[in-house]
Amino acid sequence: MTSGASAQVKICGLSTAEAVHSALLGGASLIGFVFFARSPRNVTPEAAARLAEPARARGVKVVAVTVDAADAELDAIARALRPDFIQLHGREPPGRAREIKARTGAGAIKAIPVAEASDLAAARDFDGVADHVMFDAKAPAGAALPGGNGAAFDWDILKGLRLQRPWLLAGGLDPWNVGEAVRRSGAPMLDVSSGVERGAGLKDPALIAAFLDAVRKSDASPERPPS
Repeated sequence: MTSGASAQVKICGLSTAEAVHSALLGGASLIGFVFFARSPRNVTPEAAARLAEPARARGVKVVAVTVDAADAELDAIARALRPDFIQLHGREPPGRAREIKARTGAGAIKAIPVAEASDLAAARDFDGVADHVMFDAKAPAGAALPGGNGAAFDWDILKGLRLQRPWLLAGGLDPWNVGEAVRRSGAPMLDVSSGVERGAGLKDPALIAAFLDAVRKSDASPERPPS
C-alpha cells in the first residue's frame, strides 16, 4: 500500500443484515463475526453464513473471530461459514495458528494484546505464520472479553513498524479518532467493533458509515508511510 492509498477496514462483531449492508455500502474490505459465548456480539455459524452472503458477491473477505477455540468448534465454523480468515484472539501459539490454517483451509489473523512498546515483540513470532497480525489494546484487568472493550493504547509506538504482511490496528477506534490513529500509527489496516455501536453489541449503521468516511478522509495525510 502506497502513501495516500486507502487503509483496509474490517468492521467486526456484525450480527444484523442492516449492519452488514452498511459495512458493504461504505466500502469495508473485511467483515467479522464473533464466535465467543461471553461476547454480546456472539452469533452462530449458521447465522453468520446467512449474513455473509452479500459480502461474497462483492469480494469482501469474511473473518471468523475465535478465542482459543477447540477443533470441533472450528470445524463447525469452517463448514457453515467458509471464512476467508480465522481470527485468533486468545492465547494461541504460532504452532496452533499453523494447525488451524491447515485444518480449516482459511488464513489466520492473530491478535496481539498491547499496552506498551515491549508488547509488540510478540508479533515477530507470528510474522510469516499468520496472514495478518492485529495489534489490539490489552484488555483491562477483570474484563470479560479479550477484545471489543473500547480501550486504546499509544498509537505512536507502531509508527514505522514493518512486518511481512499488512497489519491491523484495533482497540478504541471510532469515527472521531480514527483519522488521528492512522496518521500516528501508519496502520495499513484497521479493525473496529465497539466504536461503531450504540450499545453493547448493537451496531449503528450511521456510525459504520461515518467511520469508513473518516478513514477515506485520512488518506491524504503526507505522514502515512508505505506498507
